[in-house]
Amino acid sequence: MLRRLASPSSLNFSRRLVLSATSSRNMSSTKAQSQFNNILKSEIESIKAAGTYKSERIITSPQNSAIRVAGQDGQESNQINFCANNYLGLADHPEVIARSKKYLDTHGSGLSSVRFICGTQNIHKDLENKITKFYGTEDTILYASCFDANAGIFETILTDQDAVISDALNHASIIDGIRLCKAKRFRYKNCDMADLEARLQEADKAGARMKLIATDGVFSMDGKIAPLDKICDIAEKYNALIFIDDCHSTGFLGPNGRGTAEYFGVQDRVHIVNSTLGKALGGAAGGYTTGCKEMIDLLRNRSRPYLFSNSLPPAVVGSASAALDLIEGAKTNGLFDQLWGNTKLFRKLLTDAGFTIKGDNHPISPVMLGDARLASQFADKMLQRGIYVVGFSYPVVPKGEARIRVQLSAAHTEAQIRQAADAFIEIGRELGVIGAKSKL
Repeated sequence: MLRRLASPSSLNFSRRLVLSATSSRNMSSTKAQSQFNNILKSEIESIKAAGTYKSERIITSPQNSAIRVAGQDGQESNQINFCANNYLGLADHPEVIARSKKYLDTHGSGLSSVRFICGTQNIHKDLENKITKFYGTEDTILYASCFDANAGIFETILTDQDAVISDALNHASIIDGIRLCKAKRFRYKNCDMADLEARLQEADKAGARMKLIATDGVFSMDGKIAPLDKICDIAEKYNALIFIDDCHSTGFLGPNGRGTAEYFGVQDRVHIVNSTLGKALGGAAGGYTTGCKEMIDLLRNRSRPYLFSNSLPPAVVGSASAALDLIEGAKTNGLFDQLWGNTKLFRKLLTDAGFTIKGDNHPISPVMLGDARLASQFADKMLQRGIYVVGFSYPVVPKGEARIRVQLSAAHTEAQIRQAADAFIEIGRELGVIGAKSKL
């Protein structure tokens, strides 16, 4: 049976229909994209108008107290870095780098898998065991970041029968993690023990089966240390568990660097610790949860960020492992003394000059400026004087509380700290932040 061939005219008509439909879709797509772009541009302009737009500076050297920074003109400048979480100066330590290279050679670049499929190597278990021993807990689970650890824990261990009582200034990752769970939610004023107790009473009245108090160990924008000893007292009074995010204390706070719980002598009274490998512990990436074995087993089976994220790369595991070894010897090699000495010196120099410094004598030393534009302008002027700092403003900190968050490191020398203090005072006088007569 012969097929009837389409005539040239009918073929042309079909092509026109296809082209017309394609053109309509393209126009619709272009219109949607244009509308989307306009919405985004409007939002970005509002951020710039508020003085809270954040630009990224480009570093062309390893992380340390002295770095090289590329300017917009492509020229590099030498800067003293005062805004890294590199508290012990281990980010480019030779032993950290060497262990990272060794694991890269022996275990490859990455696993191309999550842990439960084919992503668990002996080095992952070794690091988890090392962290467990460091804290004196029962078990530890590694994550790609502490943000992931915080995102994965609350919905895994809490149900709608439970309650979580969270500090008002907790890190964004804790807030996001709590949002994912179905537990009843209560918030208490920052480090306010009377308010914490009131919220626990509310949780009891709501019939909570289990109550979990969630707090940062150190609040990252303020350098304020949570009163963990008092929190433990209240928790035990109301039969509550305690969770802490200890990112800004792990490795250097406490006699042996074991964090906020050790600092207050309450290690055996805290139930869950989440923290990071990306700050004092080598500065690369990664996070973890450490606590009782049953909880870690449950997280391995139900924590979504763990189940659906690739394993930590071997090089990162190596750097963190070496950093932990170095921290175990920090009391003898002087890292702790150097860090706390630097912190004391910087805070004294700026306080004596008339600046307001928030926090509890922690290496996080926020220089309070108030106005977002002023903080940004101040940071730019510091960069011109060879001091790398960044202005923090809303939404990272509350409106009207803009600041420059200075972070001290064991890698800083006294000369570097005095140079930074001189620059702060000079610019502070120029911009009217402190009086003209302020001096070192």
